Amino acid sequence: MAESGVVVIDKPADWTSHDVVAKTRGLARTRRVGHAGTLDPMATGVLVLGIEKGTKLLGHLTLTEKAYDATIRLGLTTDTDDAEGRPGVRADASGVGDEAVRAAVRALTGEIMQVPPQVSAIKVDGKRAYKSAREGKEVELKARPVTVAAFEVTDIRRVADADGGFVDVDASVVCSSGTYIRSLARDMGEALGTGGHLTALRRTRVGPYGLEQARTLEQLATEFTQVPLAEAVAAAFPARALTAEETRRVRHGNRIDPTDQGRGPIGLFDPDGRVIALAENRRDHMKPLVVFEPA
Repeated sequence: MAESGVVVIDKPADWTSHDVVAKTRGLARTRRVGHAGTLDPMATGVLVLGIEKGTKLLGHLTLTEKAYDATIRLGLTTDTDDAEGRPGVRADASGVGDEAVRAAVRALTGEIMQVPPQVSAIKVDGKRAYKSAREGKEVELKARPVTVAAFEVTDIRRVADADGGFVDVDASVVCSSGTYIRSLARDMGEALGTGGHLTALRRTRVGPYGLEQARTLEQLATEFTQVPLAEAVAAAFPARALTAEETRRVRHGNRIDPTDQGRGPIGLFDPDGRVIALAENRRDHMKPLVVFEPA
């Protein structure tokens, strides 16, 4: 059975995140496997899984910055804002110039308010929005603040057809947790008056974990490799070395003196270098959030 830690997977297209978790449970020979943030079936790229005690990291890794490579098609809307949905309004995008595309991208960069897609896991009146969408019901989703730290156009291609033409925009995006790339595609199309949807998405990074560390399911089936728990915590969070007495207190779930490392989470390591917990600084103390090695 695999040790506690993190597995960074290069998710294949047409697999759900749950499919990947189920496959990894068999490869790791444990039921204790979870993921840090879903990827839609059409998307590929970095999917971070927690194994055994590594599952306790997932809620905190979900909140980290993410990076994507995306392709947006201008000239057509869909009911899911991506290529998996039913086609909606068609408009000729052939007259949209490169500078107009770049201006629309700039307007969606920085701290923005974003409405999630109708097909999303956001709860409205206690029910997931995607479940309402499947029943043919449109729900009102409120705009939420997100941060798009970078939104860079890498290529613009023009695709002619009988109705005028599409514009395909390749872009790289770095954004906060909770940002929907599908919504960026939708909003970009609305701003340009053509409509738009996402046609390709590859996640290239989740926090400190990038494609260079990712392994395919085929590779993992040949050799199951993972990032050990202590290494995973040190890569994702600031680290604090504890004294023996501080280690004892943390293992019992007690507070210790704060540090100047920011709010946290902060990884706490015992004198032998073993990771003991994640904690956060409060005004006059540090409080454990997750204890990996309780007393």
